[in-house]
Amino acid sequence: MRVGCPKEIKNHEYRVGLTPESARELVAQGNEVWIETQAGAGIDATDDQYVEAGAKIVDTPDEIFAECEMIVKVKEPQAIERAKLRVDQILYTYLHLAPDPEQTVDLMNSGVTAIAYETVTGPRGQLPLLKPMSQVAGRMSVQAGASALEKAHGGRGVLLGGVPGVMPGKVAVIGGGVVGFNAAQMAVGLGADVTILDRDPEVLEKVGTFFEARASTRFSNRANLYDAVTQADLVIGAVLIPGAAAPKLVTREMLGDMQNGAVLVDVAIDQGGCFETSKPTTHAEPTYVIDDIVHYCVANMPGAVARTSTYALNNVTLPHALRIARMGWKEALRADEHLAAGLNVHKGKVTYKAVADELGYEYRSLEDVLG
Repeated sequence: MRVGCPKEIKNHEYRVGLTPESARELVAQGNEVWIETQAGAGIDATDDQYVEAGAKIVDTPDEIFAECEMIVKVKEPQAIERAKLRVDQILYTYLHLAPDPEQTVDLMNSGVTAIAYETVTGPRGQLPLLKPMSQVAGRMSVQAGASALEKAHGGRGVLLGGVPGVMPGKVAVIGGGVVGFNAAQMAVGLGADVTILDRDPEVLEKVGTFFEARASTRFSNRANLYDAVTQADLVIGAVLIPGAAAPKLVTREMLGDMQNGAVLVDVAIDQGGCFETSKPTTHAEPTYVIDDIVHYCVANMPGAVARTSTYALNNVTLPHALRIARMGWKEALRADEHLAAGLNVHKGKVTYKAVADELGYEYRSLEDVLG
């Protein structure tokens, strides 16, 4: 199979879909790999390194989209890229379609077969292709929030760890999954006063056992959520419903009862965000203020630590890419129910139920698609 990897063009996105090492593995299995020139510059991977791995360097993304059977990316294709997709082509990347009707329409119109990293499952119901980026984003959320809390950045002027004689900052983490767990680890490590909220008693037990007295846990009902959010200096939104839009847990009304200069970091922004006042931002302009509350809603947080993120991502995406290239997408999906869960769009039809339900499309089952 001819596999293509274009350079990412989303604002301040430095990751790349294939590392030189991943390209070498694909080539070793008899595939052609086409890499757009300078695609790996953000992780210090040179064109020469890709050539040494057996890949072909091409000058423009047009060549890749026109000639390659499978496109491997990191972020969702931008409008200019979606216009180049075609029928019988495989797109393998993060998509996050539920809050993005425009992208969904464009993918349907293109006829492409789109497999989304974020809905590929694991044997215990986990999301292994999302996990490494969730780990990165969870850890970065506290880093970003701590910076936004500085007075010069519009925040309250609070140091999360405090100093002797001064109380530490309060951090509320909404969601105890992968993002929330990693955010809590970072916040606890800084010495902050951390509260983790979740609706799953087993998750609360797990994080409570891990953190012991270093962090508090609370069941996430309306009263506890309001109490934690209005007292916090930093609120991390770490809620995920696989493939679906995130629920709006922090309302505009709550902002009026929060402390002026408090910070909201919405890690769920890829899925529409879990704060009512969230809107996607970029690394170029990461924050905005509503009702004296600083919002950090960067939709590609891991892109800022591109090298770490790219290698962590390739570790989990490459095995499926190899399988698709070797077997073709239909046989690969038939052979692996977990990879099959990643199919979101095929020949103009939505094939992931949560996306179909959210955007009002008819759902087409995998069994129907595979015949």
